[in-house]
This record gives sequence, structure tokens and C-alpha cells, in this order.
Amino acid sequence: MRTLLAQRGAHARKLRRVLTLLAEDWHTLAELVRLPAVPRRTVQELLTAVQDDLETSGDRFRLAPARAADYAPLTVAEPLVDPLDALAARHTEHLRSVLADIAEVPAPLAALDHVQATAETALKRALWLDTTYDLAGRTLLCLGDHDLTSLAVAAVNPEVEVVVVDVDDRLLEFISTRADARGLPVRTLHADFRFGLPPAVLETADLVFSDPPYTAEGMALFAGRAVECLADTGKGRVLLAYGFSDRTPALGLKVQQELQRLGLVFEAILPAFHRFDGAQAIGSAADLYVCRPTSRRSAATPRTAIYTHGPQSVETSGPSREALEALVELAPRPESSPPPKPRAPGWAEPIGRGAASLAVDLTGDPGPWLLRTLLACSPGRMAALVPNNHPDVASEKGQRALSSLVGTRFALRYLRSTPDGKHCVVVADQVLAGTLDVGGLAVREVLMRAHGKLGNVWREALVTATRGALTKREARERIAEQVGEDEDLELRLIDLPRHRIAALLPLIRASAS
Repeated sequence: MRTLLAQRGAHARKLRRVLTLLAEDWHTLAELVRLPAVPRRTVQELLTAVQDDLETSGDRFRLAPARAADYAPLTVAEPLVDPLDALAARHTEHLRSVLADIAEVPAPLAALDHVQATAETALKRALWLDTTYDLAGRTLLCLGDHDLTSLAVAAVNPEVEVVVVDVDDRLLEFISTRADARGLPVRTLHADFRFGLPPAVLETADLVFSDPPYTAEGMALFAGRAVECLADTGKGRVLLAYGFSDRTPALGLKVQQELQRLGLVFEAILPAFHRFDGAQAIGSAADLYVCRPTSRRSAATPRTAIYTHGPQSVETSGPSREALEALVELAPRPESSPPPKPRAPGWAEPIGRGAASLAVDLTGDPGPWLLRTLLACSPGRMAALVPNNHPDVASEKGQRALSSLVGTRFALRYLRSTPDGKHCVVVADQVLAGTLDVGGLAVREVLMRAHGKLGNVWREALVTATRGALTKREARERIAEQVGEDEDLELRLIDLPRHRIAALLPLIRASAS
């Protein structure tokens, strides 16, 4: 053990803390990683160094009590309590609430690099923000929020407006439900940052917080989007979680170079501020980067491969040529039209204008892309290649749920295990307007203009569906009867979380009857 400490030189302090934990009590490997923020591999080297004096019980370790005294000179006293930790300890009610939320939050998705932060970390983030900035009347934007930082901040200071933008519709519904039940000022919007941001959040935020994928590509993309969201780059700040192992400093250098390329200055880096249940390769910890923009530089054209796991990892090779060829063959089209070329995902604008049909490669879809692609599709025909285990195609329940949302626009067929066991082709054929009642026609019109401001699109849909029987003023009154002054009316349908789309469509149908 002395040899191992000597090899670490001035950086042996964290190893001494691991040794102190072992001398005091039983601890799991995860605790030995997370509590002192030491990479798993380093902890394993320490356990190997003391193995002859180590006791195990299931998945727990400790120094043999008879030998603990011999190691006492190599241990350290517990460090002084961080003032923020002491402050968090006094907010027991908030901590219980965060713990309850995290216990019920939708399961992490490995394909989105979800690693759950501890409840203490979510509360510390909220308290740090509230004690560092004047939040009352300000807007905090969370770019991604599986850790539920939004709910913690709004609970600590209900006078701040919190906006959450995330790709995971399950998470957006969870946050919205919890916030509404507690009367907290949290709004949610849907986006995949690789394809753009909802116009409603551009240049609106005072502060932006994000815990991005820990790849250089992911950090650069999320940071660039964060700058786009700041109302004032002189006063605004971008707050990022990022961690790398002390065994791989080159990865940290690459990320920091990407951030600097975006014109971000590091006002502060708070080491090991964030703690996680997982991410043991980086010591289950990440730093808090406080970044100040020097300009509003646009992010470089992002790659879709920004994650460390799954079909959109930086090492992904994409679908096979044979799979794409099969997709093209299955795409419905007029007999006289040439086969469509497979296109990449994305729905920032309507897609396929002027085309007879579309073929879209959605093999990297983490779940929400298929619905958004159908909403963005301009032609009346489309085929999409998705994973066979996609939540919208893997079960009859999922298929019915998707069809219920777009059923007035497209009739869907699900060709499971086509063209191979890993994929499914979803074929969409337009539903003819003549087969729909007036309510269905109104819904169809709204779906066909998913990129327009919902209030305007809904009004025009009522006028069109009723063939002019309703005036614009009467249409507005019908909408007010259904939703009042709902802020969703100022947004685009395609930017709304899925649960809000599902709730709105029956109201649109009812308003036309």
C-alpha cells in the first residue's frame, strides 16, 4: 500500500480516503468509488494491494479489524464538511421529495447515456444555483433533465421559471405531472438537440444547465445549443456537468478544447460536484463547469453519433446497405415515380416537400423519432426503418398508441423483423380526407401543419374542416372553450411532449363538432 501511495505522489489523497473507508466499516465497491470520487479501476488496484488484509462479505469490503491499526498511519481524517453539503443537510423535506421523485423516474436509457445523479446532487445543484444567482423572475433552461434538477430548483425557489427540453417523452410527462401536482413553475418541451431546438426557447434563458453525454461531440453539441438559448450572452451563463477519469486526461483536454472553440470561458470548475449511481469509470463523479460565452457562435454541424452506448454511439457503423435497399423497395410510391433515396432523421422543418414519397433511416431512434418524422412528413407516403424493439412497434399496445395519434393522417403497417431480425419497416399511407368526419378532418389539418403555431393552425383547421361554416372568430371562440388561454397555443405541435399531443387531439376533434 505504501508503494501504491508513493506512485501516486501528490495525488494519493483520494486513495487514503478509500483506505479510511475500508478501515472504518463495510463498503461496497460502488461506495468506495463514489464517496471519494475515485475511478473504479484505481479502487480495484487498491483492493489488490491490501488483499491479504481484506475481508469480504457478499459485495462488501473492509480491512480486517486486527490489521486496521497497522494501516492507521496511511489513512486520513474526514475532510471538513462542504458548506453546501451542510446547507443541503438542513433541507430534509426537499431531499425527501427528490428521493421520492428519483425512485419513480422513468428507467434510464443506455442509448441516451442516462446515469442517475444522486438525490443529494440534484438538491445541491438547486441550492448552489439559488445561492449563486438571483433567480427570482429569471428563466432557467434545463437541456435534458433525467436527474430532475428542474423539480429541485423549482421547489427551492418557486419564483424562477424553469423550462425543460428533452428527447425522452416519458421523462417530460413525468416532470409535467409532478410539477402540476405541486404547482411548480416548470414547462416542458420536446427536442432532439442534434436536429435543432424549438423556436420558443431560442434566446430566452438567463441560465442554462445541462449534463450532456460525456463525449467531445456530445459536450460540444449541448454547449452550442445552450448558447443559442441565452437571452443575453453577456449576462447569461452555461452550467455543465462533465467528468473524466484522472487516468485519461486526454479525453478531458479534447472536451475542454471543444468548449473553448465555442468561445466559452471557464469562470469556475467545481471538482466532483456531481455524484452518480453509476459511471464508475470516472469515479461516479463529475465537475461543475461554469461557462461564460464571449459571443454567440453557432455550433458546428452536429453528428448524430454523440453517445458512448447504443446505436448512436460515436463508434456506430449504422445500418447495412442491404437494410437500406430493402427500405427503399418497401417505400410506397406511385408507379411512375423513382424509388426514394433514404434520408437521415430530422424534423426541424417539414420534410419531403415536393416528393412523391419518403424513405427514412431511423435505425438510431431512441424512441421519439418515429412520431416526429410522421408529423413532419409532407408527402402522403413514407417508409421508416426502425429497430425491431422500438417502443412504438414492439407490441400491439405500442402500435395502437402510435396509430391513435396519427390515424387521421396515415394508415400504418408494421413489418416486424423486416428486412432482418434487428429491424422493422413502418409503412405509412395517407388517409383520404373523404373518409373522415368533420372532427377527423380538423385533426388531420392540424397534423399536416405540425410546424405552425398551434393556435393559428387549429383555427384554420376548424375553418377548413367545416368548409367555412365557422368564421375565424367563431373558431377562436371554440378553441377558447376547449383550452382557454393555454400557452401551448403559442407553440408548435411538433415541439410538444407526446402526452400533451395525445391530450390535445381529442379537444381539436371536439371543437369541430
